[in-house]
Amino acid sequence: MILQILKEPFIVALIGAALATLISLIDMVVNNYGEVTLDINQGTKQFKVKGGNPLLHTLSGQKIFIPSACGGRGTCGACKVQVTSDIGPIFPTEKPLLTVEEQKTNTRLSCQIKLKSDVNIEIPEELFNVKQFETEIESIKNVTHDIKEIRFKLLSPDTVTFKAGQYVQFEAPPYEKVKETTQRAYSISSVPSDQNRLELLIRLVPGGIVTTYVFNQLQQNAKINLTGPFGDFFMRDTEADMICVAGGSGMAPLKSIIYDMFEKGMTDRHVWYFFGARSKKDLFYTEELKELESKWPNFHYIPALSEPAPEDNWEGATGLITNVLDDYLKNKVAPDHTREGYLCGSPGMIAACVDVMTNNKIPEEKIYYDKFA
Repeated sequence: MILQILKEPFIVALIGAALATLISLIDMVVNNYGEVTLDINQGTKQFKVKGGNPLLHTLSGQKIFIPSACGGRGTCGACKVQVTSDIGPIFPTEKPLLTVEEQKTNTRLSCQIKLKSDVNIEIPEELFNVKQFETEIESIKNVTHDIKEIRFKLLSPDTVTFKAGQYVQFEAPPYEKVKETTQRAYSISSVPSDQNRLELLIRLVPGGIVTTYVFNQLQQNAKINLTGPFGDFFMRDTEADMICVAGGSGMAPLKSIIYDMFEKGMTDRHVWYFFGARSKKDLFYTEELKELESKWPNFHYIPALSEPAPEDNWEGATGLITNVLDDYLKNKVAPDHTREGYLCGSPGMIAACVDVMTNNKIPEEKIYYDKFA
């Protein structure tokens, strides 16, 4: 009886493995789609490619890189393209990540589409300028207990050109039980003037494939591929006061934007930078930003702690960053100045800050944000 009980799970496992192998073989033989034509932007680029593969990966094989914060798992919704040929109905895996308007215009997730016939797509022209860069890790620095500052030196002869606030995709190689490369998106924290190096701030996410690699495996001098730049989070060219809010590794794009402005002498513009943290151990770059404040009279750095520890001896702003932001907008930021919002952090933090800003007469269309999943 015991022997029979032990045998049954083993037999089920064998049957499952056999079925998986059979399905794979059938897909290879029956679903052999041969060669298909991929047309981009009405003939701007056209390729003959092997059918049956996801569009996202096929495009990257042709050196055309579509943003994908989740590495093609279908969870981030970043890899959208407009399909102008008939490829069938939208998949259930796509619908939650597409707006009603996007569905009407046949916008699709390129990671979910398999090329089974000739396909015509439309993508933004700037994606033709996205590149993959081979880099070497120049330095790794702990800036807090759970955030690392990583500096990358470009090995390829190309230089990198980006707008302050944009991001790149970090490609982690296989390690331990992870059998394939994995990509995740991280905002650039360095300034665009340094075209031979890039800096990222990476926060440890428990169980995260790439962040676990960064914290447990990544070493100085390691070779890493970065792809980019991507994104439309950047400073708008206006005279409005910039109301900036970040937390954690959301520091990255705002650090790039602020130091880029200072380098370029754009110091007539007022910038209010609110940074929220739980306790003093979660703050970083405080001395550097306070020094910048002393050199730039129109720059104001306001770190706030929601739960300062007794040993912090904290004398700065205390409370939720939204409460601190609301107080400053009502009582300290010039009410007669035009204002714009720049936010970077978790979806919850961004939603709460948008509410505070709109309640203080900052139009929602003038609030720009980089939302971390």
